[in-house]
Amino acid sequence: MADPMTQSSQISSSQGLADGQNSAKDSKFAVKDLVYWRDPKKSGVVFGVSMLLLLSLAAFSIVSVVSYILLALLCVTISFRIYKSVVQAVQKSSDGHPFKAFMEKDVSVPPETFRKHVDQCLTYVNRALKQMSRLFLVEDLVDSLKLAVAMWLLTYVGAVFNGITILILADILIFTMPLVYEKNKTQIDHYVDIARTQINTTMAKLQEKLPASMKRGKTE
Repeated sequence: MADPMTQSSQISSSQGLADGQNSAKDSKFAVKDLVYWRDPKKSGVVFGVSMLLLLSLAAFSIVSVVSYILLALLCVTISFRIYKSVVQAVQKSSDGHPFKAFMEKDVSVPPETFRKHVDQCLTYVNRALKQMSRLFLVEDLVDSLKLAVAMWLLTYVGAVFNGITILILADILIFTMPLVYEKNKTQIDHYVDIARTQINTTMAKLQEKLPASMKRGKTE
């Protein structure tokens, strides 16, 4: 018969794993709803804030942007606190601190939540490291050549755009392309299939021309 403590531990770990998977699924659905503009008001706010932040970073340093944001937040909270204090003094009320409800909330991060997100990040990091090792150690020559071509193209992109400009363009594409794809799915899928067929045909011809020793990674 199994030890009750062991069973309890296994149940807790399985529940934690299930909670982590459910949380990841919920976050994926939330992101999908944002980029597909299911709630236009929420998507508009997120898109506007992200664009404003990126444009601010393009014009100022990150230290200046963070300082201005925190300064603006402090100006709002201090002004509101002074306003409420004056109103209470005039009306002779005893409502107390205007942010009392927020101050009483627990803003600390629970250890379980922190560990759960760390484990999720570690999974993605390990997956990325394994993929990088496979590509840079040329386990599959064709895949490594694809990466080399992509990096070569990115050198031209980097010569034309800086990092912030690329992030701005990426932000615009993230909030526009999914909606465009959803409305023109049939036509886009048709052209994507044509492009994929051409790429696969080219890669197959390249694979046939490779020496047998370089094909070993594919056959094993």
